[in-house]
Order: sequence, then structure tokens, then C-alpha cells
Amino acid sequence: MKRILTPLLLLLTCAAWSSLSAQAIYNVRDYGAKGDGKTLDSPAINAAIEAAVQGGGGQVLLPAGTYLSGSIRLKSNIDLHLSAGCTILAAPASMKAYDESESFGGFPEYQDGGHTYFHNSLIWAEGQVNVSITGHGKIDGYGLTKKDTEKAGQVQGGSIGTGDKAIALKLCRQVTIRDITIYRGGHFAIIMTGCDLSTIDNVTIDTNRDGFDVDCCKYMSISNCRINTPSDDALVLKSSYALKKPVLTEHITVTNCQITGFKCGTLLDGTYVPEPVGWVCGRFKLGTESNGGYRNIALTNCSFMYSSGLAFEEVDQGVMENVVVSNITMSHVHHYPIYITTGCRNRGPKEVTRPSSAQALQISHVVADDCDSLCSIIVTGLPEEPVRNIWLSDIRLQFQGGGAKELVNKQYREQGTNYPEPRFAGQTPAYGLYARHVEGLHVSDVTFSYERPEFRPAVVLDDVHGATLRHIDAQLEPGIDKVVQFRSTNIQF
Repeated sequence: MKRILTPLLLLLTCAAWSSLSAQAIYNVRDYGAKGDGKTLDSPAINAAIEAAVQGGGGQVLLPAGTYLSGSIRLKSNIDLHLSAGCTILAAPASMKAYDESESFGGFPEYQDGGHTYFHNSLIWAEGQVNVSITGHGKIDGYGLTKKDTEKAGQVQGGSIGTGDKAIALKLCRQVTIRDITIYRGGHFAIIMTGCDLSTIDNVTIDTNRDGFDVDCCKYMSISNCRINTPSDDALVLKSSYALKKPVLTEHITVTNCQITGFKCGTLLDGTYVPEPVGWVCGRFKLGTESNGGYRNIALTNCSFMYSSGLAFEEVDQGVMENVVVSNITMSHVHHYPIYITTGCRNRGPKEVTRPSSAQALQISHVVADDCDSLCSIIVTGLPEEPVRNIWLSDIRLQFQGGGAKELVNKQYREQGTNYPEPRFAGQTPAYGLYARHVEGLHVSDVTFSYERPEFRPAVVLDDVHGATLRHIDAQLEPGIDKVVQFRSTNIQF
């Protein structure tokens, strides 16, 4: 049946096409960008951005080509669009093409320089609204440093000439980052601090330091991303003192992402070479910076390969509550599969006296193989402030095994003021689950197994109250008890 457009519908259709065709597009080549990989193009890119701002906003287009660049200053109502075949190539420090890192205003710094300074980045924005970085192009941080340089080379509040982050956004609203690829992203491939109402989708990061740090943000969705970080954290939620006050990171959803620890560059070239584990390797993490804390966080449908697992750390007098994790697969897990802890590092103003706290964390439907024999699942609180109401269900973990029997009597290190990294505490007394200072621990439908003979018990509970253990299927060597209880009460099976 032939469809005939009425005059009104025809008029509306033409108006819509006219509006689309009239969309403001600012091609950086019209402002002097060469795209030859040799000419410093950031002045032309910034000129195109300023022209778009004067025109009320629009798309700043980078066609195919290689754009050698220093700092690009993103502004409100601008879509920085990296076309397929486009590469923004970070200039070397010798060109002094990066903005100076701003002064922190004399306020005490309770966080690393990378969380304090933003302007010395390849692409940065502060206090902007409705900003986006889109397209199937690439950012290559060739000239960025992966070191935290701001304090080492400080000149009146910041370093000069060195870029150390690929994308740094502070106090922005309505942010979209979609479809881009970041290779060698410097200290942080992406860091967002104090940003609200944001969408990160279909982003690929293959880098040699941190992948994506979300600090003091709320109402953000992260989806369909691939993050390869063999040397540091992959996807991290933080709650630092970078905004000079404690700010919760809350209402964050993460779904359909892959986290890996392959050698840098081999995710992109498709060779997928495992990197020998070092300090950390990949992982999804809450912390370590945790002055405000975390609330209403959901992680679903994600996979991990050659990386550490899940880390939930509240050690700086904030809160951690209402965290839900489900449908996770892990293979070749370094250090630990699941780690929940509170501590009293208390990196922040000394007048704050409340203890760190954690409650209402639910982790379910997790499958992992080849888990490091160093650590079991770890759930530890503080003697004066136990972790409360933890649910672990439908979990199947296969460990490498090899633990010695005498480890069951080990006095496992209290977290206290220590840096919350399990490898510093050594092997856990149990190979499957070790819990201490917990009120309300609910474990059901969990399977633990191992490859080499394992002489630690599967589960050790130390100062755990109000616990429920049901349907625990644990591989055991002859003579090894499934559950060992120390100073625990109200345990049900």
C-alpha cells in the first residue's frame, strides 16, 4: 500500500531534515588543524571549541587524521566528535603543550595529586554543562606520563609542561562519553570528580595505569565498556576530599563491562597477552579514597579475565551501604575474588571522629576459576564497628589451592590504619571465606573447590554474630573441618 504524505506531515518532515542539516558543526581543519601527526593542533582545536561556544554550542568535528595535541579545553554544550580514523595524539612533555595544573587554594590535600589537579590533562573541563566526547576515533596518550607528577614537579601549585591524564572532568553536569577508544591514558585514562547526570557507554580503554576513576559523582550509568589495565585499577569508584568536603559517590550503575589484565596494547591488537601480576591488575573497586563513602551502587553482567576481582573498601570515615553485585564471571583471578573491608586509615581532617562503616552489601551469581591461593573471600570490619548485613549467595569459586594446615591458627592482620591491600596481610586462615567483626553474615548456595591439595578449612568465622550458612559445598582434604568458629555466636546451618 502506497503511503501518501499529507501537506502537514510533509512540512513537518522537511522541517526536521532542515533542523538536522542546520546543526552547527565546527570542523577543526577550518580553524587550522593539519591532522598530520607533526603539527601541534590543540590551538586549532581550542579555537574551534571557542567558535562553537560563541555560536551557542555544537559539534566540534575531528575528521580522520592524527592530531598532535596538548591541552584541549572542553566547554558547555560542545560535542567533541572523534571521527573513525581520527587519533588525538598526546604531545610529549618537551613541547610544553599542557596547561598548568591549578592551585588547590592552600587547603590541605588529603588525596593524591592525580585527584587534586585537572588542568594538566589532554582533555579537561571544569564546571561545564552538557559536554560530550563521542565517535569511533582514538585517543593515544603517547606523551602523557603515568606517574603522579604534580607534587614532584610542583611550581606554585602544579607542574608545568607535563600531561598526566587523558580525560579529566570536574564539577560537570550532563556528561556523555561514548564509542571512543583510549590507548595509554596516562595516570588516569578518564577521571570524573563531582560530576552528575553522566552516561559512559561503549568505551574501550587499554592503558598502563588507572582506567576509569569516578570520584564524588552521582547519577551515572556506565555500560558496555572494555577496560584493560594490567598495572593498576580498571574501574574505580572513589570518594576523596578533592572537593574540600566529604561527598558521597552514589546512584551509580555499571553493566555489561569487561575488565582484563592483558599486556598494555594487546587488547587493542587482538593478541591478548597476559601480563605477569604486579601491584594490582585490573579489578572493580570502591576506594581506597573514601571520605564521603558509597551508597546505592549496582554492578551487573560483567566479566573479568587475568585481573583481581571485586574490592569494596571504606577506610576514611565514610559509609558504604546498599551495594548490589550480580552475574559476574572471573577467570585467572589475581590476589582475591571478593574483598569487603572497613578500616581506620582516616585520611582526612583530624576533627572528624566517626568510624568507617559498611552495611547492606549483596553479592550473588558469581563464577570464578583459577583464583589465587593467597586469599579467600574476605569480609572484615572493625572491632568497634563491625560490618553489618552481608549477603553472599549463588557463588562458585575454584582456587589454585596449596595452603598449609597451620594457617588456620594464623592471627590475621587487623585492618586498622594499614593500607587495605590483602597481599600485605598474607594468606588468609581459610581458603574459601574468612570473616571477622561482622554482624549479620548470610551465606547460601556457595561452592568452593581447589586444584592442588588445600589444608586450610573452607570457612573461618572470627567474631561473627548473627550468621547463616546454608548449602555450603566445599572440597576438603581428609581431617579438615568445613567451618572453624572463633568467638562466634548465633551460627545457623
